[in-house]
Amino acid sequence: MEYTRAFEKNAKVFSGGMDKVQIIDFYNMWDDYEKDLQHYYNGPAYAAEAIDRSFPSNKDKVLILDVAAGTGLVGEELLKRGFKELHALDPSESMLIKAKKKNVYKKFLCEFVNPEPSPTIENGGMIVVVMREEYLHIPEYSDSLEPLMKQLQNEGLWMCIEKSVVHKYFCDKHGVIFRYRVLHRHL
Repeated sequence: MEYTRAFEKNAKVFSGGMDKVQIIDFYNMWDDYEKDLQHYYNGPAYAAEAIDRSFPSNKDKVLILDVAAGTGLVGEELLKRGFKELHALDPSESMLIKAKKKNVYKKFLCEFVNPEPSPTIENGGMIVVVMREEYLHIPEYSDSLEPLMKQLQNEGLWMCIEKSVVHKYFCDKHGVIFRYRVLHRHL
């Protein structure tokens, strides 16, 4: 798949207008996800590097929940860096089936992240968000994600220790990395 087609296929999910069921269906039907993105998607390596900076020692004991784990690309990058206690969360059962075949994760959660606390997810530690920078300028993120992150910091629940821009996150698009240290266990 050429660069333009890879970009357009990925953009369908983030262009707006799809509800949760349609998004899950889209990913469940995307059989060649890794093949389509393999030369253009550097996000998993950037995410793993950010987590690696957060935990320079005892990596084999750090519990990591890979949210939107997909087929396990971030998990593979984390395993290369010595992390072993990896759990995957993704609403697409098809993507999680592909991730299971990699033998990277110890636990699989087929669900969306919701505003309400989940009994299946432990809270606390570090939170690393890695995404395309341009998403910070669309209403779904600019009107909710960044204000929520700022609110949680203002409430003293977490502290931002990094916000940085990376190049060629996906295709020729920049990415942004947020690293937060949880200060209270209320998240």
